[in-house]
Amino acid sequence: MAPFPRWQSNAPPRWRFDGEIAAFGTALGHRIVIGRWSVSPFGPISDVMVEDPHGARLLIAPSDDVAEFIASTYRFDSVDVTPVNVVRCPGQLHVAAGPLCSDLTIGRRGWLGLLLRAVPRRVASSPTWARLIDPFTRAVLPGVRTHGSAGSERREWYGAWDLHPLVSVTASWHGTDLGAMADVCPPVRFGFGSAPRRPSIVRLTSTVQLCRQARFRGPGMETCLRN
Repeated sequence: MAPFPRWQSNAPPRWRFDGEIAAFGTALGHRIVIGRWSVSPFGPISDVMVEDPHGARLLIAPSDDVAEFIASTYRFDSVDVTPVNVVRCPGQLHVAAGPLCSDLTIGRRGWLGLLLRAVPRRVASSPTWARLIDPFTRAVLPGVRTHGSAGSERREWYGAWDLHPLVSVTASWHGTDLGAMADVCPPVRFGFGSAPRRPSIVRLTSTVQLCRQARFRGPGMETCLRN
Protein backbone atom coordinates (compact mmCIF):
# COMPACT_ATOMS: atom_id res chain seq x y z
CA MET A 1 0.00 0.00 0.00
CA ALA A 2 1.44 3.38 -0.97
CA PRO A 3 1.66 6.02 1.78
CA PHE A 4 -0.83 8.85 1.83
CA PRO A 5 0.49 12.25 0.77
CA ARG A 6 2.06 13.79 3.86
CA TRP A 7 -0.66 14.40 6.42
CA GLN A 8 -3.37 15.21 3.86
CA SER A 9 -6.58 16.41 5.50
CA ASN A 10 -8.74 13.62 4.01
CA ALA A 11 -6.56 10.79 5.35
CA PRO A 12 -8.49 8.10 7.29
CA PRO A 13 -9.01 9.07 10.95
CA ARG A 14 -7.47 5.79 12.13
CA TRP A 15 -4.28 4.20 10.82
CA ARG A 16 -3.64 0.51 11.32
CA PHE A 17 -0.31 -1.29 11.67
CA ASP A 18 -0.06 -5.11 11.68
CA GLY A 19 3.16 -6.74 12.76
CA GLU A 20 5.20 -7.53 15.83
CA ILE A 21 7.19 -5.80 18.55
CA ALA A 22 10.28 -7.31 20.21
CA ALA A 23 11.65 -5.78 23.41
CA PHE A 24 14.62 -6.58 25.62
CA GLY A 25 17.10 -5.02 28.00
CA THR A 26 20.86 -5.47 28.13
CA ALA A 27 23.46 -5.87 30.87
CA LEU A 28 24.82 -2.36 30.10
CA GLY A 29 21.39 -0.84 30.75
CA HIS A 30 20.01 -0.23 27.27
CA ARG A 31 16.34 -1.05 26.67
CA ILE A 32 15.50 -1.72 23.04
CA VAL A 33 12.12 -2.01 21.29
CA ILE A 34 11.98 -3.24 17.69
CA GLY A 35 8.89 -2.85 15.54
CA ARG A 36 8.43 -4.87 12.34
CA TRP A 37 5.24 -3.93 10.51
CA SER A 38 4.26 -6.07 7.52
CA VAL A 39 1.16 -3.90 6.91
CA SER A 40 1.09 -0.13 7.48
CA PRO A 41 -0.01 3.06 5.70
CA PHE A 42 3.66 3.43 4.69
CA GLY A 43 3.98 -0.12 3.34
CA PRO A 44 6.14 -2.75 5.09
CA ILE A 45 8.43 -0.90 7.54
CA SER A 46 10.53 -1.45 10.65
CA ASP A 47 11.68 0.92 13.38
CA VAL A 48 13.77 0.82 16.55
CA MET A 49 13.32 2.70 19.83
CA VAL A 50 16.23 2.81 22.28
CA GLU A 51 16.45 4.16 25.82
CA ASP A 52 20.05 4.29 27.03
CA PRO A 53 21.25 3.82 30.63
CA HIS A 54 20.97 7.58 31.23
CA GLY A 55 17.35 7.73 30.06
CA ALA A 56 17.94 9.34 26.64
CA ARG A 57 15.32 8.12 24.14
CA LEU A 58 16.26 7.61 20.48
CA LEU A 59 14.05 6.73 17.52
CA ILE A 60 15.65 5.02 14.51
CA ALA A 61 13.31 5.19 11.51
CA PRO A 62 13.77 4.34 7.81
CA SER A 63 12.38 7.57 6.28
CA ASP A 64 11.46 11.16 7.12
CA ASP A 65 7.72 10.45 6.85
CA VAL A 66 7.88 7.43 9.14
CA ALA A 67 10.09 9.31 11.60
CA GLU A 68 7.71 12.27 11.67
CA PHE A 69 4.67 10.08 12.22
CA ILE A 70 6.22 8.06 15.05
CA ALA A 71 7.86 11.07 16.73
CA SER A 72 4.53 12.90 16.77
CA THR A 73 2.83 9.87 18.38
CA TYR A 74 5.49 8.99 20.98
CA ARG A 75 8.21 10.87 22.89
CA PHE A 76 11.89 10.97 21.96
CA ASP A 77 14.94 13.08 22.70
CA SER A 78 16.48 12.50 19.26
CA VAL A 79 15.64 10.90 15.92
CA ASP A 80 17.94 9.10 13.48
CA VAL A 81 16.67 8.54 9.92
CA THR A 82 18.64 5.64 8.47
CA PRO A 83 17.94 2.22 6.91
CA VAL A 84 16.32 -0.21 9.34
CA ASN A 85 16.66 -3.85 8.31
CA VAL A 86 14.73 -6.41 10.36
CA VAL A 87 14.68 -9.96 9.02
CA ARG A 88 12.39 -12.60 10.54
CA CYS A 89 13.43 -16.24 10.23
CA PRO A 90 11.98 -19.26 12.04
CA GLY A 91 12.92 -18.76 15.66
CA GLN A 92 15.16 -15.77 14.91
CA LEU A 93 15.07 -12.02 14.38
CA HIS A 94 18.05 -10.21 12.82
CA VAL A 95 18.30 -6.43 13.20
CA ALA A 96 20.64 -3.86 11.63
CA ALA A 97 19.63 -0.24 12.25
CA GLY A 98 22.18 2.57 12.38
CA PRO A 99 24.46 1.89 15.36
CA LEU A 100 22.49 -1.21 16.45
CA CYS A 101 23.20 -4.77 15.37
CA SER A 102 21.29 -7.52 17.12
CA ASP A 103 20.29 -11.18 16.82
CA LEU A 104 17.33 -12.44 18.82
CA THR A 105 16.45 -16.08 19.49
CA ILE A 106 12.71 -16.67 19.98
CA GLY A 107 11.38 -19.35 22.33
CA ARG A 108 8.19 -21.39 22.39
CA ARG A 109 5.01 -19.57 23.37
CA GLY A 110 3.96 -19.90 26.99
CA TRP A 111 0.56 -19.79 28.67
CA LEU A 112 -0.02 -16.11 27.87
CA GLY A 113 0.76 -16.66 24.19
CA LEU A 114 -1.65 -19.60 24.14
CA LEU A 115 -4.32 -17.44 25.78
CA LEU A 116 -3.86 -14.67 23.21
CA ARG A 117 -4.02 -17.18 20.36
CA ALA A 118 -7.36 -18.46 21.63
CA VAL A 119 -9.04 -15.10 20.89
CA PRO A 120 -10.16 -14.75 17.25
CA ARG A 121 -7.85 -12.32 15.51
CA ARG A 122 -10.71 -10.14 14.30
CA VAL A 123 -11.68 -9.62 17.93
CA ALA A 124 -8.13 -9.41 19.32
CA SER A 125 -7.11 -6.70 16.84
CA SER A 126 -10.08 -4.40 17.43
CA PRO A 127 -9.77 -1.14 19.42
CA THR A 128 -12.87 -2.08 21.43
CA TRP A 129 -11.23 -5.29 22.67
CA ALA A 130 -7.97 -3.47 23.46
CA ARG A 131 -9.87 -0.98 25.59
CA LEU A 132 -11.80 -3.73 27.42
CA ILE A 133 -8.76 -5.82 28.36
CA ASP A 134 -6.56 -2.89 29.42
CA PRO A 135 -7.26 -3.39 33.17
CA PHE A 136 -6.49 -7.13 32.89
CA THR A 137 -3.29 -6.44 30.95
CA ARG A 138 -2.06 -3.97 33.58
CA ALA A 139 -2.72 -6.53 36.31
CA VAL A 140 -0.91 -9.39 34.55
CA LEU A 141 1.92 -7.36 32.98
CA PRO A 142 2.73 -4.36 35.22
CA GLY A 143 3.56 -1.27 33.17
CA VAL A 144 1.97 -2.60 29.99
CA ARG A 145 -1.09 -0.82 28.57
CA THR A 146 -3.29 -1.63 25.58
CA HIS A 147 -5.02 1.75 25.27
CA GLY A 148 -3.87 5.30 25.88
CA SER A 149 -1.90 8.30 24.66
CA ALA A 150 1.72 9.41 24.99
CA GLY A 151 0.59 12.97 25.68
CA SER A 152 -0.32 14.10 22.16
CA GLU A 153 -3.86 14.43 20.84
CA ARG A 154 -3.50 11.00 19.29
CA ARG A 155 -4.80 7.86 20.95
CA GLU A 156 -3.62 4.34 20.30
CA TRP A 157 -4.85 0.78 20.80
CA TYR A 158 -2.67 -2.34 20.95
CA GLY A 159 -4.44 -5.58 20.05
CA ALA A 160 -2.06 -8.48 20.79
CA TRP A 161 -2.72 -11.90 19.32
CA ASP A 162 0.45 -13.87 20.08
CA LEU A 163 3.47 -13.70 22.41
CA HIS A 164 6.74 -15.61 22.60
CA PRO A 165 9.60 -15.17 25.07
CA LEU A 166 13.06 -14.28 23.88
CA VAL A 167 15.56 -16.87 25.07
CA SER A 168 18.77 -15.08 24.07
CA VAL A 169 19.96 -11.85 22.51
CA THR A 170 23.28 -10.60 21.19
CA ALA A 171 23.45 -6.84 20.59
CA SER A 172 26.09 -4.24 19.85
CA TRP A 173 25.95 -0.43 19.76
CA HIS A 174 28.51 1.33 17.56
CA GLY A 175 30.41 -1.96 17.64
CA THR A 176 30.42 -2.24 21.45
CA ASP A 177 28.89 -5.40 22.90
CA LEU A 178 25.93 -4.49 25.11
CA GLY A 179 26.26 -7.63 27.21
CA ALA A 180 23.80 -10.34 28.11
CA MET A 181 20.04 -10.07 27.66
CA ALA A 182 18.24 -8.52 30.64
CA ASP A 183 14.75 -7.51 31.68
CA VAL A 184 13.22 -4.29 30.34
CA CYS A 185 13.89 -2.50 33.62
CA PRO A 186 13.33 0.29 34.36
CA PRO A 187 10.33 0.51 32.02
CA VAL A 188 10.78 2.37 28.75
CA ARG A 189 9.23 5.85 28.48
CA PHE A 190 8.43 6.28 24.78
CA GLY A 191 4.67 6.01 24.99
CA PHE A 192 1.73 5.58 27.35
CA GLY A 193 3.04 2.21 28.60
CA SER A 194 6.12 0.04 28.62
CA ALA A 195 6.96 -3.23 26.91
CA PRO A 196 6.63 -6.38 29.05
CA ARG A 197 9.39 -6.62 31.68
CA ARG A 198 10.49 -10.06 30.47
CA PRO A 199 12.12 -9.97 27.01
CA SER A 200 9.54 -11.05 24.48
CA ILE A 201 8.14 -10.65 21.00
CA VAL A 202 4.46 -9.84 20.57
CA ARG A 203 2.37 -10.07 17.41
CA LEU A 204 -0.23 -7.35 17.36
CA THR A 205 -2.30 -4.76 15.58
CA SER A 206 -1.68 -1.13 16.51
CA THR A 207 -4.44 1.37 15.68
CA VAL A 208 -3.63 5.08 15.88
CA GLN A 209 -6.37 7.71 16.07
CA LEU A 210 -5.28 10.77 14.09
CA CYS A 211 -6.32 14.34 14.75
CA ARG A 212 -9.12 15.61 12.52
CA GLN A 213 -6.78 18.36 11.36
CA ALA A 214 -3.10 18.87 12.00
CA ARG A 215 -0.27 21.12 10.99
CA PHE A 216 3.42 20.27 11.28
CA ARG A 217 6.36 22.52 12.02
CA GLY A 218 9.00 19.91 11.31
CA PRO A 219 9.72 16.28 12.22
CA GLY A 220 8.00 15.35 15.45
CA MET A 221 6.44 18.80 16.00
CA GLU A 222 2.67 18.57 15.76
CA THR A 223 -0.11 20.87 16.85
CA CYS A 224 -3.69 19.69 16.56
CA LEU A 225 -6.22 22.30 15.54
CA ARG A 226 -9.52 21.98 17.33
CA ASN A 227 -12.69 22.63 15.35
